[in-house]
Amino acid sequence: MIGELLPPPVSAVEMFGDPERLPELFPEEEAVVARAVAKRRTEFATVRGCARTALERLGGPRVPLLPGERGAPRWPAGFLGSMTHCAGYRAAAVARTGGALASIGLDAEPHEPLRDDGVLELVSLPEEREHLAKLAAGHPRVRWERLLFSAKESVYKAWFPLTGQWLGFEQARVTFDPGAGTFEAELLVPGPVVDGVRVARFGGRWLVRDGVLLTAITVPRP
Repeated sequence: MIGELLPPPVSAVEMFGDPERLPELFPEEEAVVARAVAKRRTEFATVRGCARTALERLGGPRVPLLPGERGAPRWPAGFLGSMTHCAGYRAAAVARTGGALASIGLDAEPHEPLRDDGVLELVSLPEEREHLAKLAAGHPRVRWERLLFSAKESVYKAWFPLTGQWLGFEQARVTFDPGAGTFEAELLVPGPVVDGVRVARFGGRWLVRDGVLLTAITVPRP
């Protein structure tokens, strides 16, 4: 599923659920989830197993993958990537630095309504809510409000490694193309500078399948 959303330079691995034998964690990783509930420990281990497999496919080292500032994963030197997990799904995508891509943002969500109706107000702009209403009228089988939430999570995950700064939900305007399975995020604040060029918008892809919706952004180098 994830391979349909990402270009060839990216090494991506996904799992539906968790293996019977969880991937082994490094002691440093064990310390991160030492007091976590079983669900959190399981997700943490499986998604890092995905990430290590993706790294190994690119010749990367087998090292601890620890959360850094604001929870963003710290990748080994020479690599960039993104991880995500939700009920029944875990995935990681990795690429080499200095190649065609500057950043990756990946997010998965259950294909269900948002738990609280107030969440949509918090994560969307008025024009985005109008856009979702039109999409829902023409394509009622997609939970567009949940897809918007996922797309904005992917926007942030692609943004943060390039800037080291917070990006609010209201600071990007997302529009979907239901026919192409793509979306565009217009940054409403000055975008990151990549190789001397300021990036004003991110392009992404999305799909809904097997009870999961998935969004992915790759930020190309100029």
